[in-house]
Amino acid sequence: MSTQALTAEELGTCLSQLRSRLGDRVIGPQDPGWNEARGAWNLAVDQRPAAVAIPESAQDVVAVVEVARERGLRVAPQGSGHSAAPRGSLERSVLVDMSGMNAVEIDPDRGRARLQAGAQWQHVTGPAAEHGLAGLSGSAPDVCVTGYALGGDASWMVRRYGLAANSIRAAEVVTADGRRLRADSGSEPDLFWALRGGGGSFGVVTALELQLFPVRELYAGVLFWPQERAAEVLEAWHGWTAGVPEEMSSLGRLLNLPPLEQIPEPLRGRSFVVVEAAWLGDEASGSEQLAALRALGPELDTFGTIAPPGLAALHMDPPEPVPGAGDGILLGDFSAAAISAMVDAAGPGTDSPLLSIEVRHLGGAAGRADPEHGALAAIEAPYTLFAVGMAAVPEMKQAVLQRLDQVQAALAPWDAGRLMNFTERPAHTGRMFDDEVYRRLREIKSRYDPDNIIQANHEISPIE
Repeated sequence: MSTQALTAEELGTCLSQLRSRLGDRVIGPQDPGWNEARGAWNLAVDQRPAAVAIPESAQDVVAVVEVARERGLRVAPQGSGHSAAPRGSLERSVLVDMSGMNAVEIDPDRGRARLQAGAQWQHVTGPAAEHGLAGLSGSAPDVCVTGYALGGDASWMVRRYGLAANSIRAAEVVTADGRRLRADSGSEPDLFWALRGGGGSFGVVTALELQLFPVRELYAGVLFWPQERAAEVLEAWHGWTAGVPEEMSSLGRLLNLPPLEQIPEPLRGRSFVVVEAAWLGDEASGSEQLAALRALGPELDTFGTIAPPGLAALHMDPPEPVPGAGDGILLGDFSAAAISAMVDAAGPGTDSPLLSIEVRHLGGAAGRADPEHGALAAIEAPYTLFAVGMAAVPEMKQAVLQRLDQVQAALAPWDAGRLMNFTERPAHTGRMFDDEVYRRLREIKSRYDPDNIIQANHEISPIE
């Protein structure tokens, strides 16, 4: 497939053919609304595709794939536009904006949700909660469910119910040759296996069926201490995680809050070390579990009983697109030595440009593989780290990336690989899987997309 930029004539032909199939739901570089259409959630990512197509149905997706293939172009599906930073050049790609396909149906009798590929978690959690059910949603309500689930991901219930990828019960897919398939345990089982944790390289997913779980309430919140106590608090949290039941999922975090008006006055412009946690149980049992951390005397304690949709506010993610840069690694341990290395690299007194460095506790169901699971059957590492900073201008981005490099270098002795959805810079996907799984993923890619038409954020390449 050519890597040269499209000529004006080639672009014109491509746009004409796409519009003959999708009408005005195709946007080119000279059209009004182009900059908005090509944007990612991360405003620091400058996506420049050949064209943007906005499908309303799976048949529209088939049309885009057929035209792109005929014109020697790639197809890059995008839901909410999160995790766009690692993706390669879109110069010869049609960006397929799936956000308009966001219908959600809840089947309370089967405990499942069927959702179109552009649905965000906020479209799912409320309707599911009406039936006393919850999905394995992420920390931000505006994240696309499909990209989140295909990449694995760890919810606030990850230690009890496992990775989101393995809650997928079926996927409806348009393949690189324009076929519409349903992949589940009895149909296209290899494709079904690859999609669950292998990412979006294998076809354009147009709908998912997800398992929901019987959860009406959780006891969840955040404990805040001044960041000067970072090492003390994080060491206590690390020791605490060794003994908590699987019903408790948590993270430890260095948090530098900017002086913005929307941040409450007691927190605005300050730096903290925090523990965020969600307990699948009542307040009494949750308080008993938290007693050791509360004994450290947090400055602020926000814990309370909430319904699953309330988890969306727990992590304090920005409610709208922002410019940023981030990256993450898996950690084989988060010992006192690792904590000291992280705090020395970006803790109090370092003038760190990072807004947040979080370390999530995994283990439990997240660490148990099952023969019925997909490509990401489990995560052996007990912790995963993700750090992020604002990148409103190139100088800010450079400062953040340099500090990310310093943090990752400091933690190199505990580096246990990469997790697809927590890797925000280009990385070799072979580091995200063991050798046998990676080989099988490449074989399946070769079978369903030998010409590498489908372009994912983190790509699995066909075997040449």
